[in-house]
Amino acid sequence: MLDTTISRKLNDAVERELQPGENISFIETPQPRFFTTTSTPVFLFAIPLTLFAFFWTSAASGFKVPDFQNGFELFPLFGIPFVLFSIAMLSSPIWAYRNAFKTVYVITDRRAITITSGLRTTIRSFFPDDLGGLHRTERSDGAGDVIIGMTTNRDSDGYAYHRNYGFLGVADAKATEDRLRALASTTSNTTRAGG
Repeated sequence: MLDTTISRKLNDAVERELQPGENISFIETPQPRFFTTTSTPVFLFAIPLTLFAFFWTSAASGFKVPDFQNGFELFPLFGIPFVLFSIAMLSSPIWAYRNAFKTVYVITDRRAITITSGLRTTIRSFFPDDLGGLHRTERSDGAGDVIIGMTTNRDSDGYAYHRNYGFLGVADAKATEDRLRALASTTSNTTRAGG
């Protein structure tokens, strides 16, 4: 077991990912409170949406419990997907909190690694040459994000949105950035196998 503070599944993923002779200098899971912060706007939007979905579904059924003896009315059922969708949005902070425990950040003597487990395990390796554009956002307690890069995607309407990736929600952002910069300053003559 590499680290008793992370799950066995994540430890196993880290062990499988390491190449022969590769040594860990840093391993940490993100702080869950920062994962839930990003889902707060969704949660706040979901409150009135959930109330409206329940109200609409209730109004469509005449504000009464359906009586299946007099036939089956389909119209109120149209509200059920909206109710379920709004409840899923309401629970987004819970899922975000849980996702923090499914993520681990690793720095070795060869590369930086992010591993996220779930239905599928996603592993990203960043070699010294990949760490040239580091920057950090930091909160008053020193926790924050060390951003390695950004992806740009488009939603279903064609609008572009950006998502940072890197070591997000770490306890000591400056110390983590310093470790990554030290790795970036090494020469990258390591074979990129396994990453």
